[in-house]
Amino acid sequence: MPYDLCLFDIDGTLTDPKPGIVGAYQYALSQFGISEEPDRLTMFIGPPLREVFREFYELAECDVERAVARFREYYAKKGMHENSVYPGIPDTLQALIDNGRTLAAATNKTKAVAEATLGHFGLAGYFAYVSGDEADGSLSKCGKRDIIRIALDALDPGRKMAAVMIGDRKHDIAGAAGNGIDSIAVTWGYGAQDEFAGAGATWIANSQGELRRLVMRKF
Repeated sequence: MPYDLCLFDIDGTLTDPKPGIVGAYQYALSQFGISEEPDRLTMFIGPPLREVFREFYELAECDVERAVARFREYYAKKGMHENSVYPGIPDTLQALIDNGRTLAAATNKTKAVAEATLGHFGLAGYFAYVSGDEADGSLSKCGKRDIIRIALDALDPGRKMAAVMIGDRKHDIAGAAGNGIDSIAVTWGYGAQDEFAGAGATWIANSQGELRRLVMRKF
């Protein structure tokens, strides 16, 4: 059965945010005397900020909050614009809408930043709902499960629609599984095939054409 409701991650799925996110991480980490090469920081595109600072850099909890604040300072002033929409994304979103699909965004960004990002790139009009984290990170404590749940509650409270989460990292796949829905991992972002397999992605899309076919189950 085709999917009726498509939930999209933003970073690494709709847009390529590498320069802005890497720059924000470098700025935040520099406040603690930590210097990182850009290529190492690409692995942190997607996971919740606090998880990265807490688990990978072992910052104390008070320093985690300082690091998040510095990251957001850079991102709000500069990083959000050091970003670009992947070629063909608007056409893909429009094609899905034209074929009767309802679209939502489900992201670890805060809701305000997600809405600002989508608006900046002219993508806001494609989405019926935007679900993002709270400023205190409370919704991303369980990965993406609660962020996805909120989108489902808003658009399909009776769970009558066939829904799918589309993203490029294991957090998207695990969050989908935690809500009992399918997932499509896209390979043009920052995840890897072994990450998708280990997380149990329902499908893997290597192109936007393949993504459209999977959503409409035309294969």
